[in-house]
Amino acid sequence: MAKTLHPLGAPRAGYAWGANAHEVDMALPTARPRPLRISAAPQNVVVDLRRTAMVVIDMQNDFCAPGGLVDYLGVDVTPDRKPIKPLQKLLPALRKAGVPIIWVNWGVRPDRANMPPNQLHLYKPTGSGVGLCEPVPGKGSPVLQKDSWAAAVVDELEQMPEDILVDKHRISGFWDTPLDSILRNLGTRTVLFSGVNTDQCVLHSLTDANFLGYGCVMVEDCCGTTSPDFCTEATVWNVKKCFGFVTDSGKILRALKK
Repeated sequence: MAKTLHPLGAPRAGYAWGANAHEVDMALPTARPRPLRISAAPQNVVVDLRRTAMVVIDMQNDFCAPGGLVDYLGVDVTPDRKPIKPLQKLLPALRKAGVPIIWVNWGVRPDRANMPPNQLHLYKPTGSGVGLCEPVPGKGSPVLQKDSWAAAVVDELEQMPEDILVDKHRISGFWDTPLDSILRNLGTRTVLFSGVNTDQCVLHSLTDANFLGYGCVMVEDCCGTTSPDFCTEATVWNVKKCFGFVTDSGKILRALKK
């Protein structure tokens, strides 16, 4: 009788080896697809739930909460909070369907050792004021520093133990992070994108995913930005034209209910 093989890898999508003391099986069958048909633009899409992941970008206190950096700078955080309500409905439904939730957030080293001048300039353009890992007056939390209140996901969005957290330190969530390796080890072929800012970290993470060969779907109502409206319009147009597909949370939820 053949001895039991123990799985090594991500059996969710069938990307796994089987191993015991006598043998390693690298030819285990892949998991049967679970197709989900979603209304989208410029075309409808069919994704495989076993090979799909949801990436939530930068829904952090510094961007989305009173007392954070954006609020301190005098910018209305309301647009960055727009994704909260649709995400509160969508994320539990995706978890129930077996789709991994991956939180990709700014989480800068306290010593900023991997932050070159051009990235420091992004948050401190005049060389004075409050920059990365420096405390916001009054709140005292260091800007986007890993494990700080500033870098934490807003209280309104629940993170579950099975969710995955990736710290980033560039506009793109793929640059110098383990995000690509995690997605590939999960057997991911399609990535749903959400978060803030639509025209910055969401867009450039999505474009990098496109260049890496993933199918990219922007969940438009789960994205937000404090930039002018034309920035969102251009982003959505470019995603549909060049980089993937655009849908919304209601369309995904309706597809999941069928």
